[in-house]
Amino acid sequence: MNENNTVFMENVERGIKQGILKLVDNDSRIIYFCKREYSTTFKNPEEKVRASYFVELVLDKKYPKESIDIEVKVERRIPDDRADIVVYDEQGHDYLIVECKKDGITDAEFKQAIEQAFGNANSKRAKYAIVVAGTTRTAFDIAGFTQREREKNVIADIPERYGKAPMYKFIKGDSEKDLKIVSREDLIRVLDKAHDTVWQGGKLAPTTAFDEICKLLFCKLQDEKERTVTKKGDPYKFQIGTHETPEEIFKRIEGIYQYAKQKDSEVFKEDIKLNPKIVYNVVEHLQSINFNKTDLDTKGVAFERFMEDFFKGKMGQYFTPREVIRFAVDFIRPEEDKSVLDPACGSGGFLLNAMDYVRQLADKEYPDNPEENFRMWHDFAKDNLYGIEINDQIARVCKMNMIIHDDGHTNVISTDSLRNMDEITEIHQGFDKDKFDIILTNPPFGATVKSTEKDYLEKYKLGENKQNQKTEILFIERCIHFLKPGTGRMAIVLPDGILSNSSLQFVRDFLMEHTQIEAIISLPQFAFSHFGAGVKSSLVFVRKKKKDEQIKDYPIFMAIAEHIGYDATGRKDQLNDLNQILTEYRKFEKNPKSYKGY
Repeated sequence: MNENNTVFMENVERGIKQGILKLVDNDSRIIYFCKREYSTTFKNPEEKVRASYFVELVLDKKYPKESIDIEVKVERRIPDDRADIVVYDEQGHDYLIVECKKDGITDAEFKQAIEQAFGNANSKRAKYAIVVAGTTRTAFDIAGFTQREREKNVIADIPERYGKAPMYKFIKGDSEKDLKIVSREDLIRVLDKAHDTVWQGGKLAPTTAFDEICKLLFCKLQDEKERTVTKKGDPYKFQIGTHETPEEIFKRIEGIYQYAKQKDSEVFKEDIKLNPKIVYNVVEHLQSINFNKTDLDTKGVAFERFMEDFFKGKMGQYFTPREVIRFAVDFIRPEEDKSVLDPACGSGGFLLNAMDYVRQLADKEYPDNPEENFRMWHDFAKDNLYGIEINDQIARVCKMNMIIHDDGHTNVISTDSLRNMDEITEIHQGFDKDKFDIILTNPPFGATVKSTEKDYLEKYKLGENKQNQKTEILFIERCIHFLKPGTGRMAIVLPDGILSNSSLQFVRDFLMEHTQIEAIISLPQFAFSHFGAGVKSSLVFVRKKKKDEQIKDYPIFMAIAEHIGYDATGRKDQLNDLNQILTEYRKFEKNPKSYKGY
């Protein structure tokens, strides 16, 4: 990541332009121009936080730089104890103590930093103190409370230039006090901090922790987007106000959640299970971030990274890699009037990339008309994206992922895609036979459906007269059920055994009877290995035939991808054969019979 994209380095650059900071020695040292000229190393991540906040104090909070000092010795403390930043009042008395820590410290470390700030502030008889740990901050009114108070004396923010502490820091629609848009890396760190707070080092089950953080993110987004939650000009509800207790914060967040749950009951059904103190700490981490206005790619990648790391590390789930998804979507080329289904949608990767593809089409179609641009891709997301996920919790993750991407979650249901079609239609009328223009999917491999366990096995041609059948085989037939005859197209990841084992010839015969195979792209053995699955697979692209449609011998595009943009460990690989394969397929598509290969 380019460090200059972080909120800290943006502030440092502002400070340099205003002449209150200077970087020297190839940016390895920083000079503060304050009460005294102070120079120190700039290699420490904590220093970047201190420099950033120093700039905010001078440029945003309007404190004179001559009234600010760095690394100030604290009397009556241990010999080497120093305050990171001290702001003096107009009479030269100690006014504000700032304790700076690097971004991403634990809640326990943050509490230690609070005690350090209090010790320094009490020793110096300062009026206010603030702990700044990256984007997480807590400010205190020191003078008006007892030395041991740590909750009732919390204030929304320090005063601006010796004034009065505000009741709330963040005001909706206020150019000076609105929420901040942050970089991808900053957002990832914020999500990680929030999750660590909720997970409590393993006190909660991983699935429960992830659910709870998603509930709070849901509340955060409702507060930002819904006028019925917070009107323009009013303070945001998802923030900590001056002298507010954890119980008061919890009550307000719970109010948002209950409102949102009534309005959209399919996303979350259960109440928030966290205690008020945990919710309070999560609000501390998230309150300053503007999720809604952060670039879609930034928040999409940040949430996916956060989600993938969590599920791979703590739940054993695996997801289709972005490079494979993007190739399949680019190959199929969804359009805004086409319905798209993933009957094994997981966290929603295929659906979100289809939405992103149409969003790019909208950018080309309406580059100068933001209203029509938004309408085009948003209507597609709302009306044309459909998903089925058997795991109820993963289905909620998918919906949350789509909400963060600005919608498309309303047509995601949690059920077994292989169950009787009329039962699926009963859950949601949008799902039916011969309905969908496009299917993009990576069905589950390896599970077996037994006739003694499932009553639907015998209703599948590929399950007739069988005691059991693999899920991936039944998924082929079910996907064909869903596709529109004649025009419906599908991209599906299949294990190579289906394409080559002699014992599975009947599956290939069924596929060729009901579809025209457009292309088969062989993926490397490691394509899914770092996601927990090592089965050699291929991407198969087909078009569903009309009833009784007969096609004589026809060419099928076939290619082998040895490099796909990442290696067996998941690290980026500069080589990606999929780009060249797509270019070659476009040539093949124009004139299949004369295509010579490459």
